[in-house]
Amino acid sequence: MEPKTDFGTYISSYADFPTQGILFRDISPLLASQVGMMAAIDRFEESLSCYNIDMIAGIESRGFLFSTLLAMRLKVGSIMIRKPGKLPGDLAFKKYELEYGSSELTLQKQAGLEERNVLIVDDLLATGGTLAAAKSLLVEQRANVIACAVVIELLALNGREKLDLPIVALKAYDD
Repeated sequence: MEPKTDFGTYISSYADFPTQGILFRDISPLLASQVGMMAAIDRFEESLSCYNIDMIAGIESRGFLFSTLLAMRLKVGSIMIRKPGKLPGDLAFKKYELEYGSSELTLQKQAGLEERNVLIVDDLLATGGTLAAAKSLLVEQRANVIACAVVIELLALNGREKLDLPIVALKAYDD
């Protein structure tokens, strides 16, 4: 059995970015590494194999980088959850609060989600607001949201508590 990959070796940290007091976790080194990306998709596949996933919902924009690769691996479809003004057609909207304001997510209503088992994928779980809004948006379309997968989880922000879902995180940070 191969040793588990330490995904922290593929994540850079930048103090005071984008604003003073924020420690930004950057996944660019992971994206640039074929070995790291293969290990990430392998780990997601292994960790999520117990779920009967019909569809993967990637959250704009870094969530798309992982959701589509994982969907191809699992042989399921992938849909996009995006910010307003980025998707055509009949849309569902969900406004949510952030630490410093509010934001909104959209989803195409014609995505065919009714009674489908959906996995949500994003790059980061911080306070949980974005993932909770995505979950609510999907549930309003009568999808069965079964789990979330993220590259990074910031444990100190307790975002997991807002979701009431299994969470798969490749790397967790306490700070």
